[in-house]
Amino acid sequence: MELRHIRYFVETAEAGTVSGAAAKLHLTQPGLSRQLRQLEKDLGVRLFDRDRGRLELSTTGRALLPLGRDLLQRAETLKLAASLHANGRLERLTIGAPTVTLTDVVAPFIATLAPDDPTTDVLGSDGLSPAETLRLGADLAIGTVPAGASFHETALAVLPVWAYVPAGHRWAHRGSVALDDLLGAALILLPPTFTARQALDAVATGHRPAIEAANGTVAQALAAAGRGIAVASDDPRFGLIPLAVDVGDRRLCIRLRAAWDSRHPAAATIGRFASRLGRFIRDRYDAPAS
Repeated sequence: MELRHIRYFVETAEAGTVSGAAAKLHLTQPGLSRQLRQLEKDLGVRLFDRDRGRLELSTTGRALLPLGRDLLQRAETLKLAASLHANGRLERLTIGAPTVTLTDVVAPFIATLAPDDPTTDVLGSDGLSPAETLRLGADLAIGTVPAGASFHETALAVLPVWAYVPAGHRWAHRGSVALDDLLGAALILLPPTFTARQALDAVATGHRPAIEAANGTVAQALAAAGRGIAVASDDPRFGLIPLAVDVGDRRLCIRLRAAWDSRHPAAATIGRFASRLGRFIRDRYDAPAS
């Protein structure tokens, strides 16, 4: 049994057809079919049911598919570990985070990296937990909820959720607005997958927005056009005035945290990278860590 045969099996199962998998793997369809039959011979089981040209996973195939995926992931981990030992540093690092965080926090941080830092890529994770983001391939996930026992975590910063009003609004001079007053106004909110919306929903159960905007930039644009008050954690745009939202004796905020897999061969390096990111965020926004 060869590792490439396992990859062929997984790709074919995920593509649903031999032709689709063959195109992705840059193989001919007959060639891929032969390789799959060889794997079945090596394993002594039938992985696919073939009926009148159709190909479907057999009961055994469905049972073995997760193990095949796990084997491929472990092989990638082995290759990464070998590369780390050979080169002494992490070459590439993927940061997963919600769109607003990627735009206002991660991208500015990437711009400060030195030439010998890892080449950094990003992965959008709106609506995903840190654990789900890591499973999608991120090395470092930024979110607002705990990742779980098998992950390392560190607090990054506490960032405010703002109520954005035009400069001429009657509240513009206040600096902050009470939650009850805010809920009595026409609001422009983000979709429920956004952390700013989740923070507001947690303290204002059942409230519905007058307008739901696709993202923070559009929400602020609508607020600038006089359609309501935008509630977002984005950096200010369009000359709007940010007001803190008072919720009892505290202010509405999101608590950013970073998580990474404790089993990652570069876990220590990723941890140091997360610490640098946290310092950058706190300095940029003059924000506390927790």
